[in-house]
Amino acid sequence: MAMAVTRVAVLTSGGDAPGMNAAVRAVVRSTIARGGEAFGVEHGYEGLLEAAIRPLNLGDVGGVLDRGGTFLGTSRSERYRSPEGVAEAARILKEQDIEALVVIGGDGSYRGADELAAHGIATVGVPGTIDNDINGTDTSIGFDTALNTICDAVGKVRDTASSHERTFVIEVMGRDSGILALYSGLATGADCILVPEVPWGLDDVCAAVAQGVARGKKHSIIMVAEGAAHAFGLAEDLAEACAHRVRTVVLGHIQRGGAPSGFDRILASRMGAEACSALAKGESGVAVGLRHADTVTYPLKEAYASAHVLRREIYELAKVLSL
Repeated sequence: MAMAVTRVAVLTSGGDAPGMNAAVRAVVRSTIARGGEAFGVEHGYEGLLEAAIRPLNLGDVGGVLDRGGTFLGTSRSERYRSPEGVAEAARILKEQDIEALVVIGGDGSYRGADELAAHGIATVGVPGTIDNDINGTDTSIGFDTALNTICDAVGKVRDTASSHERTFVIEVMGRDSGILALYSGLATGADCILVPEVPWGLDDVCAAVAQGVARGKKHSIIMVAEGAAHAFGLAEDLAEACAHRVRTVVLGHIQRGGAPSGFDRILASRMGAEACSALAKGESGVAVGLRHADTVTYPLKEAYASAHVLRREIYELAKVLSL
């Protein structure tokens, strides 16, 4: 199990996602299994600029597989966004003889990793985001858990919605991407799904609610991504336009928390190990992805250079099945 680099650091960046700890565990244990030394960077890129780096041994990642969040901590760093910040981060890593960095996060984190690669640090990105909006991978760490969290919450909301014969507007995360809203809407049988990628009007929402009422449905669920509309404003407009009793639920950060699903634990373990395999082959500036059940690597730029495209056939399927 030859390894091109022997001192590997790992950090988690951006919004936390269930399964990040499992990915860190895989990076640490795969590195040690190859005869290398593993290090953890606390609080993302901001911690890197503070040289908050510590060795991680086998026991340090014991008992983290089923924990949500990230025990290394995470943050968004404005200082790192500048060329001077990236250069300082590279200097700190080289000063501590760390040859490679595995970055677990979303597209912004990937940009930071790619910039660091240009300074001679071998970098690999691992997709950790509940939004599932990374190009080049079928899914990202945390998406499955967040989806199941939403499904569980909507099931509870539906009980009340049906009992009181009300319409509920449920807002989920997704500022620029509606993938989480789309999949959760499809999985819960939402009457209407609003995403930032698809134009919509209030008449469309009213029509969806009216359609359910016409066939005797006692409640309606409107699933909305935060980037498409704000739940409270939409609820007010909907109540006025359709003369319905409308309530709102904003799930917020509950979507990020909780123990990762079995799928996310396995996905994170495979991706963390694949990151170390890529480093062993001398790869740098690459992202790990899952394609047709296989782990692959591809250039980081492919992952963040363009916006992730929402699959319209799934959106259309959701509309058909909500009839």
